[in-house]
Amino acid sequence: MSVSDPVADMLTRIRNAVMARHDDVTIPASRMRLYIAKILKQQGFVKDYEVMGHRPKRQLKIYLKYYEDGQPAIAGLERVSKPGLRVYSAAGEIPRVFGGLGIAIVSTSKGVMTGQQAYRQGIGGELLCLVW
Repeated sequence: MSVSDPVADMLTRIRNAVMARHDDVTIPASRMRLYIAKILKQQGFVKDYEVMGHRPKRQLKIYLKYYEDGQPAIAGLERVSKPGLRVYSAAGEIPRVFGGLGIAIVSTSKGVMTGQQAYRQGIGGELLCLVW
């Protein structure tokens, strides 16, 4: 099945798995999805991720993180830039998510990174999504 927006598909699968309190979620792997999973792990929103299988049918398994009281580490995910309406942001215009409690994920000329990293390096890019 062909998906017109793979990043939105990934975010929706994670959002649905969190709402259903699943321990993990499996999605088709791509480089962009791997970069996003890596950022989510670095920022503490997911426990871990792994790539399973071989090309061309690789799968990305993301292990979701929950706190001791059962609350998920990911409270919300929002896709900003879409295939029909790309949203670009200069270095000084990258939004702060919930006063710094969340992150913006930005695709820049130097790779996919958080909005804070892009701001520190003084580069802007395509605003992929917001996570809080």
